[in-house]
Amino acid sequence: MSSTPEAKKIAKELTIHNDTRIDNYYWLNDRDNPEVIEYLNAENDYTKVKMQHTETFQKVLFEEMKGRIKEDDTSVPYKLNGYWYFTKYQEGKDYPIYVRKKETLEADEEILFDCNKLAEKHTYFNLGGIAISPDNTLAAFSTDVVSRRQYTIQIKNLITGEIYPDKIINTTGSVTWANDNKTLFYAMKDPQTLRSYKIFKHKLNADFEQDEEVYHETDETFNTFVYKSKSKKYIIIGSSSTLSSEYRFLDASNPDSDFRIFQKRTKDLEYNIAHYDDSFYIISNIDGAINFKISKTQEGNTSKENWKDVIPHRKSVLIEDIEIFKSYLVINERENGLNKLRIIKWNGEEDYYLPFNSETYTTYIGNNPDFESNLLRYGYNGLTSPSSIIDYNLKTKQSEVKKEQKVLGGKFKKENYESKRIWATARDGVKIPMSIVYRKGTKLDGTNPLLQYAYGSYGSTVDPSFSSIRLSLLDRGFIYVIAHIRGGEYLGRAWYENGKLLSKKNTFTDFIDCSKHLIKDKYTSEDHLYAYGGSAGGLLMGAVINMNPELYKGVLAAVPFVDVVTTMLDDSIPLTTGEYDEWGNPNQSEYYDYMKSYSPYDNVEAKAYPNILVTTGLHDSQVQYWEPAKWVAKLREMKTDSNTLLLHTDMDSGHGGASGRFESLKEVALEYAFLLDLEGIHG
Repeated sequence: MSSTPEAKKIAKELTIHNDTRIDNYYWLNDRDNPEVIEYLNAENDYTKVKMQHTETFQKVLFEEMKGRIKEDDTSVPYKLNGYWYFTKYQEGKDYPIYVRKKETLEADEEILFDCNKLAEKHTYFNLGGIAISPDNTLAAFSTDVVSRRQYTIQIKNLITGEIYPDKIINTTGSVTWANDNKTLFYAMKDPQTLRSYKIFKHKLNADFEQDEEVYHETDETFNTFVYKSKSKKYIIIGSSSTLSSEYRFLDASNPDSDFRIFQKRTKDLEYNIAHYDDSFYIISNIDGAINFKISKTQEGNTSKENWKDVIPHRKSVLIEDIEIFKSYLVINERENGLNKLRIIKWNGEEDYYLPFNSETYTTYIGNNPDFESNLLRYGYNGLTSPSSIIDYNLKTKQSEVKKEQKVLGGKFKKENYESKRIWATARDGVKIPMSIVYRKGTKLDGTNPLLQYAYGSYGSTVDPSFSSIRLSLLDRGFIYVIAHIRGGEYLGRAWYENGKLLSKKNTFTDFIDCSKHLIKDKYTSEDHLYAYGGSAGGLLMGAVINMNPELYKGVLAAVPFVDVVTTMLDDSIPLTTGEYDEWGNPNQSEYYDYMKSYSPYDNVEAKAYPNILVTTGLHDSQVQYWEPAKWVAKLREMKTDSNTLLLHTDMDSGHGGASGRFESLKEVALEYAFLLDLEGIHG
């Protein structure tokens, strides 16, 4: 039997604003220290021993989840510049194969990249992006084999199959071709903070080391990126922070000209741009348009005083995205939490919404690279409805389902499941929506195991979407709930504003109030309620179990951001400086005090906590592995209960976990086995 791991204590004083915190586990932030690796391995061994009795069950869950996935699958082809592009998976293989066919789908296959071969010598592999030259002869592509999202760019000759030996390291992975077929633009990352901070220009057949720097983002709270407009007319450099944006553009046919600024950055002005005909269309929050509006301006007069309203601001409708076609404008809107696709003909003859009838669905604009097309490709799914890819003919108004997700195994029937939306009342009187799914016939008598999930940060909305993996819980009696708490944008931009900075605690209390509502209405009870969150949602988990640990039987915290104060005070850590608009800058005492009052690591106390499984990755670039490691070490020291506390560190991966489509299921099988074991379910 592996003994309970015990991290040694080395007191480190951290003083700011005349306040001193003692961090006994600060030393764990040195991944090159053999003692750190030894401790992480000891925790992994302990997890393995504690979960050993579930190993057979984990294999059952893994095979069950894998068995629902169509292994020899193919994506829906899309046409771009004379070629049809798609990806396909082969049976038993973890990674996709990227393929194209010239002009028709009956043409011979041309394999661009077989990621299974590229991944052969690596424990982790991700193909970051592929950019095809305008003449279709070259592909710039990027790979990450460490899982820190630092991509290496190379170029492949699609005529000869040769991959050129030159490499550009430490990039974001995105590449943009100018219209001359020989000039590329790409974004470089700061080697230490991993902030995307410089844009370079590369000429074919030139030494990468001689590439010209065309833009340097010196503000440490901004990231920069580069792309080409859908119209193919402009190369666009963007810079963005949480609350401000700025763009520059140049003629894609004249890549050696200078970039022109579109609208200089202004505090709290957020905008995005798209090009059509002789104008730019702008989604922005200008003039107090908190839910954004759409404006238009001529190519030669792009500053904000020239912006003219196309779709004015509406208090109840959030504009999330647009897609521009030659004859139509498509707008992705959100009203009362629900996605809507609005279609407007440029000549003003038509303006209508596609009809959707559920309250627990997700729809989104898909891949539509063809500017001339009359087909809108969009996706649709719901908590009980597998994903569909649909082509809607904007001219004839006819829809064609191009692909519906196959759920194999022979057991799934959508009519066997029920989904609905309910509302909890938060302690300040605000109504919090929740999306719920369970098997029909489930009695709501308080005895059901229930997994409550949320994220609640960055304005990121967790829509109610289908998961074939989740069926392994639903079919064993679990109810699954998504709590649409403040900090996301489910109910508009104000929903986000009321869940960040000095209002961040609304995110945590919303989740707790949803839990109490679920218990009160007998969806579950304290003996059967489980909570799950990852990354910033892991911060949520840490906060709620410090505040109300008695509500939860068990908690899953994936790559949790739990050491908020220390991380936000360390501007050498990736992402920190760009996060001040989200969490606040703790170098200012007001934010420091507020952050410290909820930071999970700083608020661990001597009391009983639920059963907890914490997962992380050694190479995580977003939430460094030492945050969950320190948190678990402190919980072990402080907690007064005898409940299970486990830390599992993937020693090969980063923030997103394992890279293969099946390897990642093993992590889910561990998490599900942990939950089901607590319910006494082993089959």
